[in-house]
Amino acid sequence: MNMNDRVKTRIFPFKAFTTLDIVLMAMLAAANAVMTVYLSPLNQALNGLGGPIAASTVTGLYMIYGLLACYIIRKPGTAVITYGIGAVVQAFMGSAYGIASCFVAAACYMVVAEAVFAFFRYRKWNMPVMLLAGGALVPIWFFFAARMFGYTKWGTDILLIALVVRILSGIVLCGMLSKLLGDTLARSGLLRRFAVKQGAEG
Repeated sequence: MNMNDRVKTRIFPFKAFTTLDIVLMAMLAAANAVMTVYLSPLNQALNGLGGPIAASTVTGLYMIYGLLACYIIRKPGTAVITYGIGAVVQAFMGSAYGIASCFVAAACYMVVAEAVFAFFRYRKWNMPVMLLAGGALVPIWFFFAARMFGYTKWGTDILLIALVVRILSGIVLCGMLSKLLGDTLARSGLLRRFAVKQGAEG
């Protein structure tokens, strides 16, 4: 290994994906596509009951599969692959929000998730980092969604409150839940061949 390779390894721990990694990412993406089918009517029901603010409370659940994969696998590129597969599967299954939204949302999620974990050099996986990642996934997609779905008609006050609620949902239902699920699965022994089981929380 030359000097450049050693420097790169110290900065970012690049590791090849195993077959198990790919299978897990595909399974989580497929599970998300199925979950989204059931989340869509729930989202519509919440919107009918409490408008966009109530509907915003479940936002974190739409993003959890990619962040959970990142937490379990802990390799650069995990978010890109998982959210990418998720977008393709959702597009084939059909989405109440349109095919374009599947890919735009996935692109926003993967860029932000990789940026957050890259900032910590893919070595920090504690609760604060996961909460940060869960909340950070929201704003960029919200910006695009506001234009794609006409959120701007809500008015500035409602728009800002909805954004805050979505960020909180991302923190709790994506970041925190990913950490708790990942740790629970690791303790069960199901993830003994993944980084979440082999490494410390960091």
